[in-house]
Amino acid sequence: MTIIRDWTPDKAGVFGQENLVFDHGLHERPMFDDEGLARLLDQYPREQLGVFTMGEDPKAWTTWRKGSAGNLTGEQLLEAAQTGRIWLNLRHTNDYLPEYAALGDEIFAEKQAKVPGLRTFKRDLGMLISSANAQVFYHLDVPLVSLWQLRGQKKVWVYPVADPYVGELDLEKIVLKETAEQFAFDPDWDKGATAYDLTPGKMVTWRQNAPHRIENGPMLNVSLSIEFMTPAALMRANVIYANGVLRRRIGARPRIQNGFGPAALTKLAVARGAKALKLQTPHVRHLPVTFGLDAGQPGVLVEGMSA
Repeated sequence: MTIIRDWTPDKAGVFGQENLVFDHGLHERPMFDDEGLARLLDQYPREQLGVFTMGEDPKAWTTWRKGSAGNLTGEQLLEAAQTGRIWLNLRHTNDYLPEYAALGDEIFAEKQAKVPGLRTFKRDLGMLISSANAQVFYHLDVPLVSLWQLRGQKKVWVYPVADPYVGELDLEKIVLKETAEQFAFDPDWDKGATAYDLTPGKMVTWRQNAPHRIENGPMLNVSLSIEFMTPAALMRANVIYANGVLRRRIGARPRIQNGFGPAALTKLAVARGAKALKLQTPHVRHLPVTFGLDAGQPGVLVEGMSA
């Protein structure tokens, strides 16, 4: 039985190139019930667990704060997500838990069987467990992304890969890791966005580098977030990287080329050379740990921590 229930030739033909919505059956699997999630949180490496909270204004992206889960059990962490305002991010779950590695293999085997010529790599299968009304601020990702809703409801706004939503200079700064993936948002941009209401059994995937933001409904949310690359996606990332180097080193005003034409291949060589020579120094943003979770009241934030 396939995971995605509404593959069509039209969807398969533009997968990875356009915004698409699918129906899936992952939400019916017991690994995502309370017991399965508590077990996941116990088994996932605690030092890799992302714990975050945030404000309520969608423009106030600087209110995104990092916390610590301390020694809370998986059951207590799940209770914190059910009763507080936190976002638990379990990146690369497929690298740490065999059950999720097998799930990732199953998902990508189906995608590659359904989409002619699709080849994927740099696969990151991550779990998101988040509180009622929590949000993720306006941002974009360098790889391709698919978001699978398992429990609860959330709304996702996806914006065009164009000015004013994101310019080529913004893309270069993010790919070169000069800035964070989150950046300033204008609520008027919602007029140009495509909004998706995700319920259990829905998956949405969007164009590479498309800015997006997320707001949870008034309940616990559980989602599967998958990032991956294809040869075309990796080429695009290298072209943007090379453009940034050329702009900074020689004052060029380059443009993005899609595909594998001569200009793109030349920029691929530029990007590889710049990385080998370490011409660009990433400015990695490390958020300080500013809160913890109370073992007695897991939904309560303990302020004033530092790390």
